[in-house]
Amino acid sequence: MLTKPRWLLHLEGALLFALTLYFYQAEHFRWWLFALLFLVPDLFMMGYLINVKWGTVSYNLVHTTIGPAALLFFCYFAALPQVTPYTLIWLAHIGFDRALGFGLKYPTHFKDTHLQHV
Repeated sequence: MLTKPRWLLHLEGALLFALTLYFYQAEHFRWWLFALLFLVPDLFMMGYLINVKWGTVSYNLVHTTIGPAALLFFCYFAALPQVTPYTLIWLAHIGFDRALGFGLKYPTHFKDTHLQHV
């Protein structure tokens, strides 16, 4: 298994998903909010309606951990705990996608990802 990076990336995504669920539950955030917002990052796939390049940029922008991790970091030091559930939902979505094998997109085709050809 350690020689198959794809499986390690899937496992890494599953761990990210599990950790975000744990912290979401531990902070007693509202689960209806989680259910309502969990798939919102996938709305950025609509960029593909314009063209593949625009779709790749919009999809990758919200499907990398940099954005929610930076926001979580900022919220912690700026004392903005009310934003925390949104960052955890965002990270959970990314982890779930990675666990299922959906990765960041290449500008060639929607199915060309950094994890595999879907």
